[in-house]
Amino acid sequence: MRSMRLYAVPLLLLACCSQFHWGGNQTPTDFVGFQAQAQAQGLILELPEYEQTAEEVALSVTQVLAEADKELDAYAAQSMNAVNFESSIAALDHITYPVSVVTSRMWLMKETQQDATMRAACTEAVQRLSEWAVAVSYRVDLYEVCQVFDQMYRAETVGKLSGEDLKLYEETMRDYRRDGMSLSEEVRGKVAELKNELNRLSTEFDTNITDAQVVLRFTKEELTGVSEDFLVASLQESGDHHVRATTTPDYMMVMQNCSMGATRKALNAARYSTCKENNGPILNQMVGVRNEIADLLGYGSWADYKIEPKMAQTAAAANSFGEDLAARLQPKFDAEVSVLQKYKAEDVGDPSAKINWWDFRYYQNQMMKEEFGVDSDALRHYFPLEKVLVGMFDVYEHIFNLEFTAVDPGYRWVDDLRLHVVTDASTGKVMGAFYLDLFPREGKYNHFAQFDIIGGKRLADGRYQRPVVSLVCNFTPGVGDQPALMNHGEVETIFHEFGHAMHSILTEASYARYAGANVERDFVEAPSQMFEAWAWDPTVLSNFAKDWRDESKVLPMETIVAMEKAKAATTGIFYRRQLALALSDLRIHAGGVTDAGEVCNQTNTELLFAVPEKSNFAAYWGHLTGYDAGYYGYAWADSIAADLATVFENAPQGFLDQEVGMRLRREIYQVGGSRKGGESVRAFLGRPPTNAAFVKNLGL
Repeated sequence: MRSMRLYAVPLLLLACCSQFHWGGNQTPTDFVGFQAQAQAQGLILELPEYEQTAEEVALSVTQVLAEADKELDAYAAQSMNAVNFESSIAALDHITYPVSVVTSRMWLMKETQQDATMRAACTEAVQRLSEWAVAVSYRVDLYEVCQVFDQMYRAETVGKLSGEDLKLYEETMRDYRRDGMSLSEEVRGKVAELKNELNRLSTEFDTNITDAQVVLRFTKEELTGVSEDFLVASLQESGDHHVRATTTPDYMMVMQNCSMGATRKALNAARYSTCKENNGPILNQMVGVRNEIADLLGYGSWADYKIEPKMAQTAAAANSFGEDLAARLQPKFDAEVSVLQKYKAEDVGDPSAKINWWDFRYYQNQMMKEEFGVDSDALRHYFPLEKVLVGMFDVYEHIFNLEFTAVDPGYRWVDDLRLHVVTDASTGKVMGAFYLDLFPREGKYNHFAQFDIIGGKRLADGRYQRPVVSLVCNFTPGVGDQPALMNHGEVETIFHEFGHAMHSILTEASYARYAGANVERDFVEAPSQMFEAWAWDPTVLSNFAKDWRDESKVLPMETIVAMEKAKAATTGIFYRRQLALALSDLRIHAGGVTDAGEVCNQTNTELLFAVPEKSNFAAYWGHLTGYDAGYYGYAWADSIAADLATVFENAPQGFLDQEVGMRLRREIYQVGGSRKGGESVRAFLGRPPTNAAFVKNLGL
């Protein structure tokens, strides 16, 4: 997920419309009907008017920035004798909100537009908007208004703040401190200049990844072991098969199933060398700029700077978490690798054969088949995409007491785009809407993510702007009469990403800064990672995991048990890989690094397997421009997620317990970032958090 911190956060009115009950006799069937329903409830539901040309993109940015600048000038000119919380701290959220909406739309469009000219225009727009945001954060006249209120509040000449208002005030002043507003004008100017340079480099880095199209050609024999439908889909008129190294489903199909080691090695090397010529130097520049910013602001490293406002608070704490967990996993990791080594030794006829980076997924898959009877490719027949979506919708609708209604999206940036409106099943309250962009194509974001489009916010007139988001995915399309099928890992992924969508849509936070998933970066993954557990629950799976060729065949209980055992037998390697990435990221940003790719390669070799020669995985690692010094948050959040899931596990109706689901909605999803993540976790658990469930899941 992407977010842009505009130096303004808050807003004015805190009233809520949640008690309103829609009195219509039936659910609307189109978007216009839902808009009318929302309006009657004191809410706003709207879709953007998507720009159709590069000129329209530029005009939209120019107009929104001109209006924001006009309002900010008026803000700065207000009488200092009349400054209060609403006119200072909160007003910034109202003024900058339209800019954040345009920014979100441009981010989405640059990652999804089919026309290269439009993608380029949106990329340029994101850069303009980022530069504007940096300039706003360093406007002394705006800071002075906030300072006046800060002095009044510290002198106790104004009333005490509480809740979301207090958090907004404290974090606004904290962020001004973190931006160096107490430093000299010369230093501030240099930091602002460096931040603009970092934004430019980050945008270029991301664009290179999105635009990368690496295709390898193989014969049918070189792809021995992959599924028949994959062979059909990849077959070219020449008789060769094209495998897209930069498309995750293609890559995983070969790495998990192809018995030809040379093929796996070639594909692995291609993927881990993608963008290395252009992004390798860019990454090193980014790391250097980040180090310089951190130094100018008085921090020991970029990791220290980035982690300060998160749950971990310090780079030392994040490093300790990663290093300690990696060490605890060492015996389990070694034992798992030993098992895989035996499989490879027998396979290649060499007792001394070692497991390489391009081997482990294949031999894990072989082990799952032989020791547990789990064939990941055969299991795909139980997970047709359409059935999985319906089953997943049923789960979220039930536990959160919601209703999803498919409507015509109107404008489509791709022909098979879908749109659903979300309403509360009891009150009829309109909660928001989500798009589904499901399949890969050239120029599209090549992984899986939720993108904000319109964030939630209480507007100045008291109405609430309901959120609109999009899931951008890359599932493998169906072939011929066979529908699109998912492997079980992709089922986990869609449950995870849809959790992000619900986190965004169910928000009731007053300020845009705290709406939805705008929480601490090392907490943001926890609520959605928890929902991966639903993809393992027999009751949940029995509702949709049915063989598409004969729906009387439900995924057998014994297969689910075997899948769980197989998962337990591979957690050591899985988490060592996660920690290799986490520690690579932290070490890259610890200061003094001039070759980020080498640090990443060394760390992955140390904690996992030797990386492919002359590769630079870091050059194709998109997390380094959004989760920089933050990848540890995935494992950190997993610990929280496992604890959260125990509440469902112990509930009367298990993972389908609506009472617990509504508590989750109320205490975590609804509040978003309006209170600290730790407070929300404790409120949901009803007790202090513990890592016991996480440790148990790891088999430690």
